[in-house]
Amino acid sequence: MGNNITDRLKYKESIVKFSRKYGVAKAAYKFGECKRTIYRWRNRYDGTLESLKDKSRRPHSHPNQHTEEEIKLIKNYKRNNKDTGLVVLWIKLRQAGYTRTIQGLYHAMQRLGIYKKVPSKKKESEPNEWVTGEYPGEKIQVDVKYVPKKCMSPELQEMGEKFYQYTAIDECSRLRYTWFTNAHDTYASSEFARRLVRYFPFKVKTIQTDNGFEFTNRLSWQAFLKDKKTMFENTLEELGLEYKVIKPHTPKQNGRVERSHRKDQERFYYKRVFYSLEDLRNQGKEWRKEYNNFPMRPLGWLSPREFIKKYKSQEESLFAI
Repeated sequence: MGNNITDRLKYKESIVKFSRKYGVAKAAYKFGECKRTIYRWRNRYDGTLESLKDKSRRPHSHPNQHTEEEIKLIKNYKRNNKDTGLVVLWIKLRQAGYTRTIQGLYHAMQRLGIYKKVPSKKKESEPNEWVTGEYPGEKIQVDVKYVPKKCMSPELQEMGEKFYQYTAIDECSRLRYTWFTNAHDTYASSEFARRLVRYFPFKVKTIQTDNGFEFTNRLSWQAFLKDKKTMFENTLEELGLEYKVIKPHTPKQNGRVERSHRKDQERFYYKRVFYSLEDLRNQGKEWRKEYNNFPMRPLGWLSPREFIKKYKSQEESLFAI
């Protein structure tokens, strides 16, 4: 390998010497090399073979590389948000004026050595036929989450208070509505149904829940109750909504709302303390606003609010044609 490189350099040197004696045109004709190449070799040649070595064609800098100011911003935000994930960090940086894509941030942090990706365990899963959501309002998944006891003030814990989070999420847009209450029964579920219909900025077609007794009696051990509709089911009929119940012991069929509850646990409940139901509702309202304005990968990095706005705009354009 070394001899081949040396022979190539000696070949270049012979062409340079020949061109200096007889001219570049004759050298190009004799050796079959481009005139421009010979001129380049002549300019680089300083009497040593080393000067004729090929130089790296790799650019010294990338035209889209991060600026020093951007790198400083990334480092500062990462330092102050050590436990923050990539997406949340990207959102915080965007709010500070950062304009790069999330992929660009990921590669920059990789190069800086301040982000280590945890290998994901990919599972081959069958398509979930229960998830439709072809347009906003086609199906709303509803579920109830217990507010963690550790988030409640010592006074509330002493009183034995229990709070619940009712959640409704649109399968298509991921727009979410939450309501907090101290009741967990069909009456509270009925009230929530009325509230969610008023909240969503589109017509709701179908409501989907699990088989909890706060929703339905279908799994009741008492035969006379199985066919008896709950107040919640009667309210859905009154509101003109279709009702769908998932199969028993298959929470993945309500996967949208289940995942949103995990986000609640990770980004809302883990650092909160509530001193009353009213306090919980106020803090929950702010969290709901943040959730609905948070960009999501399934929505093409649009937030649920942005997705709804874009959908309505496209719908209006179609009707205008």
